[in-house]
Amino acid sequence: MTESALLKRLVELMLQTANAAQGSMLDNESRAPHNSRLSIRLAPDDRRLLRERALARGIPAATYLSILARAHLRGLSPLPKVELLALERSVSELGRLGRNINQIARAANQGGTVSIPGREDLRAMLRVCEGLRDHVKGLLQANLKSWRQGYADQDA
Repeated sequence: MTESALLKRLVELMLQTANAAQGSMLDNESRAPHNSRLSIRLAPDDRRLLRERALARGIPAATYLSILARAHLRGLSPLPKVELLALERSVSELGRLGRNINQIARAANQGGTVSIPGREDLRAMLRVCEGLRDHVKGLLQANLKSWRQGYADQDA
């Protein structure tokens, strides 16, 4: 299996996982009445931390707590919107690169005049793919870590 095929498989698997988790959250919300409430007591420090963490994710505190509880109960690692958008941008870049390679291959197979990429061009494409792969891995690791700790790493 080529590195690009492996990368494509990795990206598709991640998107399927993210879509499944997102879809299952929406399905459960539509089945459960919105007036289903659960009251909990939090210490003032915990309440402050909850507000801070929800604010960092850009969602209401109750929603954050609901997602966190669901993720814990079901063993999920929700992918926040910002991280999902970064992943989608990465997939888009890979798509552009793939289209360019397909155009070159199509022209070569049809006997057309093709400016075949040189060794350095191919190495540059490989570096782009490896960089995107590493970026996506880092994104997923940061996502898992942030849901365990409550904060996304600012450095990641």
